[in-house]
Amino acid sequence: MFDITQVKAAASADLLTPDNAVVLFVDHQPQMYFGIGNGDRAAIINGTVGLAKAARAFDVPTILTTVAAESFSGPILPQLAEVFPKQEIIDRTTMNGWEHEELVAAVRATGRRKIVISGLWTEVCLVLPVLSALEQGYEVYVVADASGGVSPAAHELGLQRMTAAGAVPVTWIQVLLEFQRDWGRQETYGAVTDIIKEHGGAYGQGVVYAQSVIGEHAAG
Repeated sequence: MFDITQVKAAASADLLTPDNAVVLFVDHQPQMYFGIGNGDRAAIINGTVGLAKAARAFDVPTILTTVAAESFSGPILPQLAEVFPKQEIIDRTTMNGWEHEELVAAVRATGRRKIVISGLWTEVCLVLPVLSALEQGYEVYVVADASGGVSPAAHELGLQRMTAAGAVPVTWIQVLLEFQRDWGRQETYGAVTDIIKEHGGAYGQGVVYAQSVIGEHAAG
């Protein structure tokens, strides 16, 4: 029952924070990008790198994984590797990353229950680990614009299947701003606005304009 006396200015426990999330990148590799047919590849790369920089800015535990890197799919996206130059990349043979013990152990070691995940392709290497993690009690947030499928239907139906199972579809800017959540948080303000200006499209240009006219503390 709703009790108005309990209403207070406080954040929901459902929100993503730098302290409760782990970010997982799945199979952002050349062969996988070749097969994307649901949208602009450059936009998906932009979203992927924006998400990576968001995780780095807030020091969120991040896991990078590839599939058959040396035999079929090629190396991880160079721009992604540049964000995490010292990060170990977990290579697999399994299409379902959640069937790879090293990957699951890496997620488990973070102690985080909320998984923010993006990957290629949506309908296979994203759907399979998402459904598996959900079944084991994780809360999963799928970054739709940092992921791609082989066709518009494949991407959309993959998202629908994950959503029906309990995953939450989000965008990379949504994750970035949810981590920040208060423009008064000066320790990450500069990094966040830099990410927005570089990867935020029209929003980023708006920040550039606002800062040139109003000053360096214009963003939201």
